[in-house]
Formats: sequence, structure tokens, C-alpha cells
Amino acid sequence: MIDKTRGSAADAVADIPDGASLAVGGFGLSGNPIALIEALLAQGTSDLSIVSNNCGVDDWGLGILLNAKRIRKMTSSYVGENKEFERQFLSGELELELTPQGTLAEKLRAGGSGIAAFYTQTGVGTQVAEGGLPRRYAADGSIAVASPVKDVRSFDVAGAPRDYVLEESIVTDFALVHALKGDRHGNLVFNKAARNFNPLAAMAGRVCIAQVEELVEPGELDPDSIHLPGIYVHRIVEVGSDIEKRIERRTVSVAQAASREMPEGA
Repeated sequence: MIDKTRGSAADAVADIPDGASLAVGGFGLSGNPIALIEALLAQGTSDLSIVSNNCGVDDWGLGILLNAKRIRKMTSSYVGENKEFERQFLSGELELELTPQGTLAEKLRAGGSGIAAFYTQTGVGTQVAEGGLPRRYAADGSIAVASPVKDVRSFDVAGAPRDYVLEESIVTDFALVHALKGDRHGNLVFNKAARNFNPLAAMAGRVCIAQVEELVEPGELDPDSIHLPGIYVHRIVEVGSDIEKRIERRTVSVAQAASREMPEGA
């Protein structure tokens, strides 16, 4: 039996070196592998290039690595909830490869599937294809690094010729993901919204490290319920169901808000 379990998050990430590239699961703050991120912070790993939908918030998720200035580059589709991210990017301390969300998802999936590149309509006629998007600013506010021009070709799909832009896939040194359940072989089950970028990030990492709320024995998971097969997962660590989970913004209806303000028994 291949037992992929590790005794702690610290043990699981111990060999991630400075300068490594990481694919990290999560969407907003849902499904963030926070125990692995905190372990990476504690061991002092720096100069990281991270691919993730976003960079958490100022004090949670990937934001804690950003605040410690451990991240050199982010490849993301959304960066609007982190003021420190904005400051570092505009000051030239952080490189950003801003990527359309669907394209980012497919770049990760393609990388994990052995596909080198693919053509998509998303970005045609914009700076995504034409180049010139700022990736890193200089100290004086000028653009130090800009996105390159990408190949655009016309394809006749179902009798309708259209332009498509070439996007290269993403493969990273490591992947960090969060799942609800996993077995010792690395088979994973994700819960609701946490099944977002986590499976795709896992596929893209040459070494995938998964934190799970519950670790079970092989055979306990219904094969039809497994969202990611263990072939993509190399290490797994149990973090417990009481691990902290946050949301970015709590939204309730007007009626709910009013009911909470009413005195007890009213």
C-alpha cells in the first residue's frame, strides 16, 4: 500500500525551497489550504512564484505570505481584496500576471493533463492578446515588465471563422490544496465551494500536498464520490474539521439583519 500521509503540515512542506513555484487552491477565502500556508510562512520560505485565483486578504490565506514579503510573483485572475497586494504591485515590489479566470483554470488543467498550450477566444482584441499589460512597475511608476504579444489564429468552428489567442499551460513545482476528506492513497473529496481551483491546482503541481479535514482508510470513500484521484496527490496531512475557515464578506438579507437587531423574545 502506498501511504502518502505526513505527520504535520510542517513536515509536508519542509522541502519547498526558496524560489519555488506553487499552485494554490482556493477561491476568495473558500478552500484555502491555510495550515500548509502557515507552515510555509513559519519555515521562512521566500521568493515564491504563486499561481492562485487570488491572494487572500491582508491577514489571512496567501495574504500572510504576501505581508511577510515572501512572494515574488502572483499569477491570478482577481486581486481586489488585498490592500497590501495593491501597494506592493504599484510600488514595483511584486510582479503580477493577471489572467482571465476561465483561462487560468484551463491553464492549470491543461498543465496537469500534459497539454502544452491551447487556443481560446477569451482575450482576443484586448491587451491579453496584444500585450502591454503591466506585470511589474519600476520605482518611478513606469512599466518595468509588460505582458508579451501572444499568437492569434483564425479557426473555422462550425462554419463560423473566429480569432483565438494561444495560451500556454501552467505546471508548478508544488501544489497546496484543501479537501474535506482524503484517504491514505491521496484520493480527495472536496466540499461545495471548496471544489473550486483546488482540483485544478492539484493537477498542475509536480508535487501535490493536500491538507484534509478528515483522513480515512483506503476503500472508505465511495469511488463515485471521489473528485480527484490519488495519482495527482503525493502527500496528505490531516488538519481536523475545526480548522479555521473565513469568508471575505458576510452578506445577509435586510430581513435577517433586522431580526438580529430585535431584542430577545420580541
